Amino acid sequence: MDHQTGGLSVHTLAEAMNEAAGEIDAALDRLLPIPEGGEARLYEAMRYSTIGGGKRLRGFLVLEGARQFNVSRQAALRVACAIEMVHAYSLIHDDLPAMDDDDMRRGKPTNHKQFDEATAILAGDALQTQAFHVLAGEETHPDPAVRIELVRLLARAAGARGMCGGQMLDMLAEQAEEPMNEAQIGRLQLLKTGKLIEFSAEAGAVLGKAPPAQRHSLAAYGRELGAAFQIADDLLDATASAEEMGKATAKDAGAGKATLVSLLGLERARIQAERLVEQARGHLDSFDSRAELLRRLAGFVIERRN
Repeated sequence: MDHQTGGLSVHTLAEAMNEAAGEIDAALDRLLPIPEGGEARLYEAMRYSTIGGGKRLRGFLVLEGARQFNVSRQAALRVACAIEMVHAYSLIHDDLPAMDDDDMRRGKPTNHKQFDEATAILAGDALQTQAFHVLAGEETHPDPAVRIELVRLLARAAGARGMCGGQMLDMLAEQAEEPMNEAQIGRLQLLKTGKLIEFSAEAGAVLGKAPPAQRHSLAAYGRELGAAFQIADDLLDATASAEEMGKATAKDAGAGKATLVSLLGLERARIQAERLVEQARGHLDSFDSRAELLRRLAGFVIERRN
């Protein structure tokens, strides 16, 4: 069965994600033009880590969530770009020597290796602020209340009670004398990874002014999906090659990071991820066949190899 994605007929999830990634990259290219003057180097660094790489999982979630409510593709693309900017900023900073100290990301040198540490810090800072500039623009939605809600949700997902807070917990776990238990690891991963994915799933419903029940269902879907995604990422770090991942692998165990894989072992972690995927799909029961790509996406997050 074909699925309509922004006027494009696609047969598979992979095709839909590739089409969406192309649209997102084209929109990012427009939203991050290189100006004249000295700040051009900053824009080059911003574009280097944002355009032309990654699965665009978060952006795809925005687009598919928005499609459930017939939101204009232009509006949905702007929100998809905003979340991809925040995600790129987080990766730039995560790769810095003071954080995870990585040399490769998405199969190419990390931002601070391609440019320098100070430029990488500024590129991350600028991408974060540009994301909120995009969300606040009238082109994103004619209703200011919708734009404010998107800004509020993304700020919460990315801040001290979200991604940044999760990063802090991750760093503390490396230094702790006692290992984290399953509940503590779950909370760490919810904040570090899950909150941005939850926002991505819910954003389309916000754009579409969806009924509270449907908005809640998409947010819950994103929450379960984010948890499964993080377990899958930890499994890949333990089992995939650097060539498959486009970055260094087997770093979590060496750094003493708290993961469900290290706590439960490979097989039990896989079972946990599969359970989360089924729970995520269950939150879509109230949606019709238009949500089929979202259902398939839940399986993709634990089947992927990068």
